[in-house]
Amino acid sequence: MLKHIRVPIALLLLGAVPIAAGAFRLTKLTGPATEEGARFAAAPIPIVLHIVGATVFTVVGAFQFAPNLRRFAWHRIAGRLALPCGLIAALSGLYMTITYPHPASDAPLLTVFRLIFGTIMAVALVLGLLAIRRRDIAGHRAWVIRGYAVGIASGTQAVVTLPWFIAFGEPTPLPRALLLGAAWVLNLVVAEAAIRRRARCC
Repeated sequence: MLKHIRVPIALLLLGAVPIAAGAFRLTKLTGPATEEGARFAAAPIPIVLHIVGATVFTVVGAFQFAPNLRRFAWHRIAGRLALPCGLIAALSGLYMTITYPHPASDAPLLTVFRLIFGTIMAVALVLGLLAIRRRDIAGHRAWVIRGYAVGIASGTQAVVTLPWFIAFGEPTPLPRALLLGAAWVLNLVVAEAAIRRRARCC
């Protein structure tokens, strides 16, 4: 039984930090005004949609990787919830990147990365949806894995950034952008390796 849930548990652990950070950010929206909260106060709906969508996508999507669950109707039902939530997270993230004021800690390069990887996530999920509609199971799986890899990269970003923080303290804007970008790339590399490994064995 444990071997069937190892991947979902690992994904949930990876997503725990950004989920907690998102919940904390939601509480700050309803609390006293802060400098960070001021960026979202004028238009809070996109950040709320982003946090809720990303949380549902991360949690429900993690269990889509449990092999024993893929044989039941639960996989289809959960997919109909997780995939739209992933699209909401991706599109709201792109909207915020374009319209919200950028904090001083965000280098222009990070904005470019967010636009690139947010677009990759949205496109991958749409292609995954189109693939399953034409009964292309392998194509659906591959595109959804790519979309999920981008969506959960915020957890990888926390892991990648931690050694820098311990060794050098808070990263300045450019190193921070490079660290976050490296996490997105790393997740996509792992996703491609998993897709190719499954294609060879199945």
